[in-house]
Amino acid sequence: MDGVVPLFRMEGISKRYGGVRALEKADLTVTAGSIHAILGENGAGKSTLIKIMAGVVAPDEGRITLDGSEVSFASPAAANQAGIVCIFQELSLIPELSVADNIAISDPPKRFGMIDRKAQRRIAEEALARAGASDIHPRALVKDLPLSRRQMVEIAKALARKPRILILDEATSALTAADVARVFEVLKRLRSEGLALLYISHRMNEIAELADHCTVFRNGRNVASYPAGSKSDNEVVELMIGRKYSHIFPPKPAGAQATTPVLEARNLSWADRLDNISLSVRAGEVVGLGGLDGQGQRELLLAFFGVLRGLRGEVLIDGKPASISSPKAASDDGIGMALIPEDRKTEGLMLPMTVRENLSFAALDRLAKGGIIDRAAEQRLIDDMVALLAIKTAGLDIPVGALSGGNQQKVVIAKWLMRQPRIILLNDPTRGIDVGTKQEIYQLMRKLADAGAAILFYSTDYDELIGCCDRVLVLYDGSVKRELVGADITEHALIASALNIHGEGVDMKQGAGA
Repeated sequence: MDGVVPLFRMEGISKRYGGVRALEKADLTVTAGSIHAILGENGAGKSTLIKIMAGVVAPDEGRITLDGSEVSFASPAAANQAGIVCIFQELSLIPELSVADNIAISDPPKRFGMIDRKAQRRIAEEALARAGASDIHPRALVKDLPLSRRQMVEIAKALARKPRILILDEATSALTAADVARVFEVLKRLRSEGLALLYISHRMNEIAELADHCTVFRNGRNVASYPAGSKSDNEVVELMIGRKYSHIFPPKPAGAQATTPVLEARNLSWADRLDNISLSVRAGEVVGLGGLDGQGQRELLLAFFGVLRGLRGEVLIDGKPASISSPKAASDDGIGMALIPEDRKTEGLMLPMTVRENLSFAALDRLAKGGIIDRAAEQRLIDDMVALLAIKTAGLDIPVGALSGGNQQKVVIAKWLMRQPRIILLNDPTRGIDVGTKQEIYQLMRKLADAGAAILFYSTDYDELIGCCDRVLVLYDGSVKRELVGADITEHALIASALNIHGEGVDMKQGAGA
């Protein structure tokens, strides 16, 4: 970046929250027409950095320049006015409003003192098209859109503000593979138009494809800045975690015992999303669900957990037919199932409530005697979970929303482990969390399996399926197209099966889990 006049620069930026150091003498230089990746574990200072850039918080010390002139932003509106727009990981959309309302909400077009609906729709259509999401109708209510489409609306909303610097904080973590490809095309086009893009992601393959330059943060400091591609993934991870990078995935057992399946499906179908799925999961196994996103994996997990109505086929627990009519029935002692949901913010946690309340919520019926909660037993269980998952928190009585994304995910998992489940359904549990926390979750999954849990694990990350799973069932169009076992779980086999390719050496095996 030498010889290039920076569009934006931060020098010696520090920020503390009470006794906690979020940033310490941090520097960052951003140039126009480039994609700059920010890397680091959760809690490394990335979020605080972009909040300062976006005018959400003010630094305690340091200097910020834009076009060479010193600036400060008293509010997000001031940052927006200067051309700095941020897409945060937590969506800012109002579900009850339309897509067009959300996109133009900060500055709706007016005519005779009233909102000009035609102009607003035109603005929305242009922004959606620029975001590669012209298939989303401007009049659709946000609450009726799936999570991946809401994320595309969030991107369109940011582009409607015509930014000079666009900050994307895990902006692809909720997207389907097809949407990710479209967003990448959009970002590359914006770069060619002269925008500066700040890109935060835990997905190394995304960084490799998009970034021109990278900066690594650790413990509130920027510890390295380098041209993209000049360091190996292992070197980058070691910079992020501050120690040598050992193998991220725990060793798998030599072979699973041929026991009666704990969880089994026979010809399970639902609407047009699940089509005659047969599978089984035994105690001690981690069975993966692969395939392109949206092929029925999430619906299958919801079906097992008693969420869906109108299922056809049969679910068996310990070899016996079971009627699972609700999540409560699924989680009761007779079945002992837990579901770690896809979206921790809306489906897994009550963000304003405390860490303690979130941890114990799912197990209150076990902790109560005569309608009164045994506080001593509750505290023992909570202490055990905090230690088991290494949950980092300033205290049990702070809002869970104050924790980092990785620690929030640990609370979601711990909440269900409080019930000591023997069947664990995981819906993309490492989405949007850092590599160190991911490694801890992989270790925990294997530890739980070794202790006898049966685990069904959906992931959009091929590396996770390869590294964590004893078997992988690849879904396509709502049905199981192939079962991969042991050494056959490779990236080539996963991709070929996900695309339903009948190629040489590809055995498209119907049914699974025999």
